[in-house]
Amino acid sequence: MTIGVRRRMGVEERRQQLIGVALELFSRRSPDEVSIDEIASAAGISRPLVYHYFPGKLSLYEAALQRAAQDLAGRFAEPAEGPLGARLERVMGRFFDFVDEHGPGFSALMRGGPAVGSSTTNALIESVRQAAYEQIVRHLRVAEPPVRLELVVRSWISLAESTALIWLDGRRVPREELQTQLVHGLAALLAVSAAHDEEMAALVHRALGDEPADGPFSALVTRRIPPVS
Repeated sequence: MTIGVRRRMGVEERRQQLIGVALELFSRRSPDEVSIDEIASAAGISRPLVYHYFPGKLSLYEAALQRAAQDLAGRFAEPAEGPLGARLERVMGRFFDFVDEHGPGFSALMRGGPAVGSSTTNALIESVRQAAYEQIVRHLRVAEPPVRLELVVRSWISLAESTALIWLDGRRVPREELQTQLVHGLAALLAVSAAHDEEMAALVHRALGDEPADGPFSALVTRRIPPVS
């Protein structure tokens, strides 16, 4: 019989392991509910050894949050090829994949958790929002976005966040429906802004010029609100 020998890890390798373990636990339960003892047990090390690598749960939470933030920001990356509506649907699919996989941690981050209010946490949240904003503007093919476009896109990002949080509270609406609804929401916000500004109108026409007849944006335009009986 072969007896397994626990391999010693280097400092950075152990730190990355602890971050991964913490992120997995924070993904299943609110960070407030996860103790250092649980993290140590899941990592197969002692509680004092966790403190050797991280001064406390807050610093470990922030490190896990940084990894999660990089992951989430990457979900908005999409090749700028093909119809805009289809691209945004894929982006929303990956966004909701993340929310689904990291529900309690995502909720704790946005609603309040152990690191809320810290400069590190606030900076990470804003970095994700900025990455999302830059990606959406890139999809709209705008090099220097006018202020009205910035208002539309940043408002839409906030809408996506709040929609995801409400969805996590019981998942009472099919996520595929919400993904499409958010794509339609961006189109609606763009249309309202375009109705009041010629520059925005030209921008929207350029962005939606190659939308197919059966695409999500076209479906929104052609859909009619049923009459009230």
